[in-house]
Amino acid sequence: MDATTDRVPAFAEHASRLANTHLRDLLKDKARGDRLRKRVGPVLLDLSRQKLDLAALDAVGAYVQGTNWEAARDAMFAGAHINTSEDRAVLHTALRAGGSKLKSPAPAADLEEIESTLKRIEAIVGAVHAGKGPDVGLPATITDVVNVGIGGSDLGPRLAVDALAQFHVPKLRNHFLTNVDGHAADGLMKTLDPKTTIVLLVSKSFNTQETLLNGNVLRDWIATIYGGDIKKAAGHFISVSSNTKAAADWGIPAEKVLPMWDFVGGRYSLWSAVGLSIAFAVGMSHFRALLAGAAMIDDHFRSTPWQENLPVQLAIAEIWNRNVRGSTSRAVVPYVDPLIDLPSYLQQLEMESLGKHVTPAGEQVTQPTVPVVWGSIGTNAQHAYFQALHQGTDIVPLEFIGIVKPGHKLEENHRVLLSNLLAQAAALALGKTFDEAMAESKDGDRAIAAQRTFAGDRPSTVILLDALTPETLGALISLYEHKVFMLGHLWGINAFDQWGVELGKVIAQQIQPALKGKSEHAFDASTQALIEEIAARR
Repeated sequence: MDATTDRVPAFAEHASRLANTHLRDLLKDKARGDRLRKRVGPVLLDLSRQKLDLAALDAVGAYVQGTNWEAARDAMFAGAHINTSEDRAVLHTALRAGGSKLKSPAPAADLEEIESTLKRIEAIVGAVHAGKGPDVGLPATITDVVNVGIGGSDLGPRLAVDALAQFHVPKLRNHFLTNVDGHAADGLMKTLDPKTTIVLLVSKSFNTQETLLNGNVLRDWIATIYGGDIKKAAGHFISVSSNTKAAADWGIPAEKVLPMWDFVGGRYSLWSAVGLSIAFAVGMSHFRALLAGAAMIDDHFRSTPWQENLPVQLAIAEIWNRNVRGSTSRAVVPYVDPLIDLPSYLQQLEMESLGKHVTPAGEQVTQPTVPVVWGSIGTNAQHAYFQALHQGTDIVPLEFIGIVKPGHKLEENHRVLLSNLLAQAAALALGKTFDEAMAESKDGDRAIAAQRTFAGDRPSTVILLDALTPETLGALISLYEHKVFMLGHLWGINAFDQWGVELGKVIAQQIQPALKGKSEHAFDASTQALIEEIAARR
């Protein structure tokens, strides 16, 4: 297929037909509902409220099948260099292959190194949990762990640590420092004890500006208990990096540096040593359960035809909403407070992976790619922006995420929470007609009835987890990862590079000297004016 042509067919016939069919009518078809509602272990995916009938589903599925997606999938699992712009393999799936029931096709040397690293993590975490800090070159008593990283070195571990709060080991608190805004670092240093704090410095290159700046701040703070000796302060640090020399120059010896590999992108790295903060928080057995949950979806993705394949089904829904129906954004609303960071995590996973406008060959794509991903926690969201989702002029597809069994004993709270999730999905789909609103009216006021009318016919997906455990969290994240792979394949873009983050970094490096009054570059008029305003107000 020519790279400059639309990769995704218009499916105009199906779109035209369904434009005149309301979701309340589609939902009456039981066979359709059964096809669009699938389970894998503890994960239920319900796409029955998507604006698809079986004919449209089969048409898109036939297109997907014709793209050789299985061969592309198998190449990824086997370690082919599918990240062509960086000439790298994409092997985040190998990080959890130990929990798979299928033999991994990844290179044996990589699998051996991954397992060796897991054993190193296990030794460090086990020693700290047992109060044997000196055995691994850390303080004897540790009360707080601070993960310092940004992007994938923060969002994935932060999501998992927060989501799995009910599994936390006692007497060990977990913190995340990511932004260079000094307010966060200052706040941490005011509340933590440097004597009992350790820091995980996570940077593949060991030159990430935000991470090293915050690392330096914390090292200087810890040094105050050693008379300003930064070498002794570095004893409170562990690093996850591929640059052991730079880490050693900074003060962290090689035995306290865990590897990051080129075959794992940052936003796919929580399964690796980047997840060290997760292992500290929940213990190694639960960390391995997280990996096993992801591997369960890997096995499913590798072995299941598109008709039953959850990641493929999610991708079909996205293709339908984005490329056929023209939706420009998608809201993700977890009805689970511990999943508060999931929308932010998915923003990076999806928008950094799929926010591309050219093919690997450098040709312009002509179909829309990634929608804007956004969202927050339900039921809070209902009292914020659901007005626009129900009665606004734009139709925004939603994903509702809930759990069947909560991690607490407040049964009435959970019944109310789940009833709201189900009600919102139903209300968005079914709506309320003008006649229904008039029938409810006591005085027959047509203007009020119009304002109380809901068009409905607004699509949503429901994902239900049996409970929020390490296994189900791993499965949920893996489900989204493979959906991203599918969309990159279908849109003809490389989902595993991220050149778009580089330009701003380069310009920021040029601006920093100017903020000190030592400008070496000519800036655009607007930037220069703001630099001058900042200088005048200092």
